Amino acid sequence: MNSSSSASSSQTKLWNFGKRLLIALAVFIALAAVVQLNDVTKPNLVNTDGRTFMKAVVTDIVRDNVQENGSRIGDQIVALKLADGSEVTANCPNGMLFGTVCEPGMSVVVIASQTGSLSSYTVYSYDRMTAVAAFLAFFCLLLMAVGGRKGVKSVIALAATFACFLFFFFPLLMHGLSPVFAAVITATLILAMTVWLICGPTKKALAAGLASFGGVLSTGIAAEVFGRMAHLSGYNVPNIEALMFVSQNTKIDVGGLLFAGILFASLGAVLDIAMDVSAAVTEIHEENPEKTERSLFKSGMRVGQDVMGTMAATLILAVFGGSLGTWVLDYVYNLPLLQLLNSNSLDIVIMQGLSGGIGVIMTVPLAAAFSALLLKHAFGTNCHASVVKTPE
Repeated sequence: MNSSSSASSSQTKLWNFGKRLLIALAVFIALAAVVQLNDVTKPNLVNTDGRTFMKAVVTDIVRDNVQENGSRIGDQIVALKLADGSEVTANCPNGMLFGTVCEPGMSVVVIASQTGSLSSYTVYSYDRMTAVAAFLAFFCLLLMAVGGRKGVKSVIALAATFACFLFFFFPLLMHGLSPVFAAVITATLILAMTVWLICGPTKKALAAGLASFGGVLSTGIAAEVFGRMAHLSGYNVPNIEALMFVSQNTKIDVGGLLFAGILFASLGAVLDIAMDVSAAVTEIHEENPEKTERSLFKSGMRVGQDVMGTMAATLILAVFGGSLGTWVLDYVYNLPLLQLLNSNSLDIVIMQGLSGGIGVIMTVPLAAAFSALLLKHAFGTNCHASVVKTPE
């Protein structure tokens, strides 16, 4: 009996060692692939020779641009103390996008331009680094304080999502991969990491991940169908001139960026509703393991129907809020309905909102179906059991 137990223990240890070795090897291969993927050469689209950005503090207003009526015309001339301790005089533009209204003691970002032996300085903007860092830190701390351990995992998932865009999606575009295909691959990776970090390798996570993938694909298909019917493409976006310039100097297919963006925009809402339905079906199964697949599916559908409308509205309102300036201009100019419904900008907003809503709607039956099937048939009967099991 003891020898049998010892052999079983040795076998388990050997299996665990082999599993850790395989995981380490997979991580090493993945990191090597990411390093290789990020070996891209970005074209020099803008001449930045002799130009640097640096921090500075306003020490004095040499010449102000305020008028007697309180308006500002022209530029300010200000004295600055740079980060290296040197003091210079700079021009501060009076613009909406660049420059700011300087005051003594204000922290600003300066563009230093060097041409031969001549140096010139221009105030680029107010230094917002502290505000951005503080707001980001507050968000993360609040998420961890309210969410506990899952809040910490959520912060890690958000950081991993940002890393996926920076080190995976953008390099794929630079290598010439279709933006839509790159978006599908990246979205799949984000979904897998997010549900694994938050829920672990459980059947609930697997059901949510599969349903989310199906919902995102539904969004992409809906956007593609609507785009073909309405003769809309990624070349109808407002900033197409700048994108075409990028396209001429890189391998990026700018025409697919619109539809890739629609996929990413729907990803959060789709994952949210998939997790809600999967979690609810899992809880129902735990309370009553005797429930049939059909009964579990119906329960998941009822839960999904309760949150489906609000989630679709949330997604559409987010798209509406992102293009609020366009809606206000159309309203103030009192444009006729025929013109509005045939404008590229408005139709793109409609495509984004409705395609995302379709993805949310399709996620509900997918999440209910996958949850019911996995809980009743796949990987045994324990709904919280790990998907990957070690031998006894």
